[in-house]
This record gives sequence, structure tokens and C-alpha cells, in this order.
Amino acid sequence: MLTKSQITKNWLPRYTGMPLQNFGSHILLTNFGNYVQRFSSMFDCKIYGKGRAMQAATNDDGLTIINFGIGSSNAATIMDLLSAISPKGVLFLGKCGGLKKSSEIGHFILPIAAIRGEGTSNDYFPPEVPALPSFKLHKFVSDKILAHKVDYRTGVIYTTNRRVWEHDERFHARLSDMTCIGIDMETATLFIAGHYNEIARGALLLVSDVPVTPDGVKTEKSDKMVTANWVDLHLQIGVEAMTQLGQQGEKIKHFRY
Repeated sequence: MLTKSQITKNWLPRYTGMPLQNFGSHILLTNFGNYVQRFSSMFDCKIYGKGRAMQAATNDDGLTIINFGIGSSNAATIMDLLSAISPKGVLFLGKCGGLKKSSEIGHFILPIAAIRGEGTSNDYFPPEVPALPSFKLHKFVSDKILAHKVDYRTGVIYTTNRRVWEHDERFHARLSDMTCIGIDMETATLFIAGHYNEIARGALLLVSDVPVTPDGVKTEKSDKMVTANWVDLHLQIGVEAMTQLGQQGEKIKHFRY
């Protein structure tokens, strides 16, 4: 296998257990197995990849969901692998830490950009290239959020490779100086790798904790509360937005340079 296309067409099924012809033209990405399980229950569709690095399922509308794991390296991997099928749109349903008092647990964030603090994205473009979503895709997501009569925030997400930082006051100060609305480990990488692979992409993030306060750091108990109260709505909005995008046949142009 000497070309990227040969590698990704072999590796996407190898990582997910799902044949290439079973992938839909629109993709939901997540870090959590329970999202895939809920999707499978919603549409009575088979889950592939149990026991593999990633799990995936596709419904009858041609919408695929993939649990790609946690972290920027996995985010880059899945966006590279998806180039094997050239999807028409990819939406990341992730969780993030809120960095503002207005970003309370349970709020949704539709990022306008992400700061590339993870390092992985430097293998795709120079640091000066901004990590941006496809705003036309985000319009479909915004419309569905409002249709559910739910409020959401916009702002910049800081993406880091560092998982355990909540104790580090100097890092807290740096986050404050950057005026970000939230922090996660994938969004910037997904945006940059999507740009590199000419894939339309977006992210709808659920605030799952407020880690800049001692009592706001995520615990197993608090994460179960977030799952019980907001995950179904998070998934539903993503499904509706990407299904409508597919049904309307909207083409999101990627400009080449």
C-alpha cells in the first residue's frame, strides 16, 4: 500500500469493523460508546467494531456514527481515515469543560474556532492556520438547537493534549488570558484535519463540567448526571441536523489553495 487512499480504505474498516460500503455520506463523531448504543437503539441498526479501537453504526438514512476514542491523535486518525469515503459532512458531538460563568453544565457550545494547543494539528498545517468549522454546516445545527427551544453559546474552544491540568494554577491563568469559552481535547484537531482532508466539519459541544472551580471538576457522579439529563438531546440535535443536511442535498464547498 503506497498511497494514502490505499491505506485509509484498508484501515477504516480495520479500525471500525464496518465495510466501506456501509458508511453513510454524513457522519456523527463521538468519544463515547453510549452515544453509539443510543443511536443503534433509536434506529435499530447494527453496531460494528465491538472489541476494536472504534465502533460504528449506520441508519437507513445514510447517517453513520463513530466512536473514535479520546484525544487529538485519535481525532486526527479518524479524519484521515474518513478521507477513504469522502463524506459530505462530519459533526463532532463532544463534551467540554466550561471556562466562563455563563457556560453552565448542560449548555451547548457551537464553536466559532478552536485554539491549537494540542500540537497534533501542526503535522497538517503551520501554527498560523486557524482551526475553523464549516459555517454552513453549523447553520443546520444552530437551526435544530433553536427548534428544540434550547439556548446555546458561541465562542472559541481551547484544545489541549493534557488531560490532568485542573490542579495547575498557572495553566488556569493562561486559559483566562486567552478568553476561551471552553476546553477539550479534540475540536481543533478535527477542524484542522478536516480542512486538510477537504471534509466539511463542525462541532456541537456539551458543557459537562466547569473545571476552573474546585467543586466543578468532573467526577463519575457528575458525569452520570450529565448523561442522564442532556445526552439524549445532544444526540437528537446532531441526528436531526445531519439528516436534514443530507436530505436537502446541501453541498459545502471546500476551497483549494
